[in-house]
Amino acid sequence: MASPAQIELWPAEKVATQASVTQAANGIRYASWGDTRLSEPDLEHLVGAVPAALAPALSHRAYYFVPLAIADTGETMVAPGYTVDLGDRAICHRNANFGTMDAVFLSTRLVEDRFGLAFEFFINVGHNFVESAGVPESFATLAWAQAEAQVRGETSQDAWETRRRATEARVGQKNGQIDERARNNFFESAFSDALAVYMLSLAVDFDYHDLREREYPLLAAPALAERLRHVAALFPPNAGYDFQVLYRRKG
Repeated sequence: MASPAQIELWPAEKVATQASVTQAANGIRYASWGDTRLSEPDLEHLVGAVPAALAPALSHRAYYFVPLAIADTGETMVAPGYTVDLGDRAICHRNANFGTMDAVFLSTRLVEDRFGLAFEFFINVGHNFVESAGVPESFATLAWAQAEAQVRGETSQDAWETRRRATEARVGQKNGQIDERARNNFFESAFSDALAVYMLSLAVDFDYHDLREREYPLLAAPALAERLRHVAALFPPNAGYDFQVLYRRKG
């Protein structure tokens, strides 16, 4: 195994000049660089799961799949291979800007399976889309109706906390005013989460409870299914990808 001294870290901008960026059929720009241990067919399948309707809002972004994006440097640095020591210094992703192009460098060697890498990629795509295009009003209406109905749980820690702040502010004030900043943050978190879970469902088969975290209760499955069906109607799957919600019955 190579030692850290044998692996030279590369500035992200240098990686961008060396890596060949491809534009997928759905319009998403991406590249692979270094010893990613990710096959080209797997990468194509992963990137291809992003609905083409999302691509216009992401036209100024490129996604770079690299072995490790290093966390503990001021400048965005990338490792062309993996070592345990460099793995300890890495982060799931880092962002960089090259003029008119925003780049996202995703670490492929920090996760052990396709599920982990796919979810990290789709989480970034979801957040990037919301940053550029915002949240559809129809989704915001749906998510807020669920929150007011006190549907159990949420899709992430951010969504859980912002929803709690928005709803508690309304309950705690005599005039029933809502903390609009918290509510808008809730819409952004919930929608980017829903986009990520939707795209994940197109790319891999997984059990919804695999997304469970200890800090908050997971959104009730019927409520998530309602959100995902809404997202699927807004952004239909590309050819070759299917969207299904399957309920596992006991007994």
